[in-house]
Amino acid sequence: MALAAGLSITIASANEDVVGHVYVNDNTAGANTIAGFDRHSDGSLTPIEGSPFNAGGQGTGTIVGSQGALQSSGDGRYLLAVDAGSNQISVLRILRDGRLRRVGRGPVSSGGVEPISIAVHDNLVYVANEGDKTTGTGSNYTGFRLNEGGQLVPIEGSTVNLPNTANPGDILFNSTGRNLIGVEVGTTVAGTFLIDSFAVDEDGRIRPAAGSPFPAQAAGPFGSEFSPVNPAHLYVSNAHGGAGNGSVSAFKVARAGALSSIGSSPFPDGQTAPCWVEISHDGAYLWTVNTASTTISSYRILADGSLSLVTSTAFKSGAGIRPFDARLSADGSTLYVVDAAIAKVSAFAVTGGLLSELAQSPFALPGGATPFGIVAL
Repeated sequence: MALAAGLSITIASANEDVVGHVYVNDNTAGANTIAGFDRHSDGSLTPIEGSPFNAGGQGTGTIVGSQGALQSSGDGRYLLAVDAGSNQISVLRILRDGRLRRVGRGPVSSGGVEPISIAVHDNLVYVANEGDKTTGTGSNYTGFRLNEGGQLVPIEGSTVNLPNTANPGDILFNSTGRNLIGVEVGTTVAGTFLIDSFAVDEDGRIRPAAGSPFPAQAAGPFGSEFSPVNPAHLYVSNAHGGAGNGSVSAFKVARAGALSSIGSSPFPDGQTAPCWVEISHDGAYLWTVNTASTTISSYRILADGSLSLVTSTAFKSGAGIRPFDARLSADGSTLYVVDAAIAKVSAFAVTGGLLSELAQSPFALPGGATPFGIVAL
């Protein structure tokens, strides 16, 4: 009897230490899954009971690069995941203990081919579809409404078709939901590096800004993020500038969607292939994941929106990894980065703009994962 009581106390203590959850789109071949972790007060992760959770659609089982392949709804009730292998979007309900349950009849068509990124604001959802490079079809942005039951309903007439050279890397709303940005990574050809900018109408449809698409400031615009405290400030990483020539661009976005450069943008970080961008909740710091350098650069965001490089922090795992999407925990204490080469999640303690990788990091993902997309709650 005493043993049973002691055991119950131990379990209760472990449960009390759970302060949030982290989820990863595993992009597994065949049946796609979402890995779920309990997030503890020290930033460490342990798998949620029942993880990984079946998403209902299919992954590709191959490495896919993009930002935002997994998103949470604004009220924190649902996860939205791209199923890149079956051209679908899955919605999963987040239960109180962090477990996931598929919603309704299962995933819905993404409205194109190979969805790679999702933007969410309130009940408005837009998806970026990569497209079929063989046929040159299916690359677009398509809109949906997320109803109270967690089901996605397509918005008639919302699809905006993209050229075959677009290679979209990210799609996102600003904090007001009045502007939507899509990033065209492009090819190796100059003139294909573009940023699509839209104003969002009351009916959920989007209107291109005058002058859109706008030329990127360097090759391979990729990850992007709006400032959480200034909805007019947009930051875009430039991934394809070459060895040691990475940078992050800063733009001011007008209400109608026109882009203008901030300060001396773009701002170099001296690294290679900055791809993913995250910003601190107070809008004071920006981090960009340098995939080829296997580092994370930290910038200070100045009052006018320009950037000042602070430092770059290496991953403990060293060379041979492939760090991808990054998300900051809800309390701002830990930055999590999903890795597509070693199928793990690296975790960094955050002090101001400085990062320090946790002793327990990285944390393993389920077998068969070729992950992209991460959410930290």
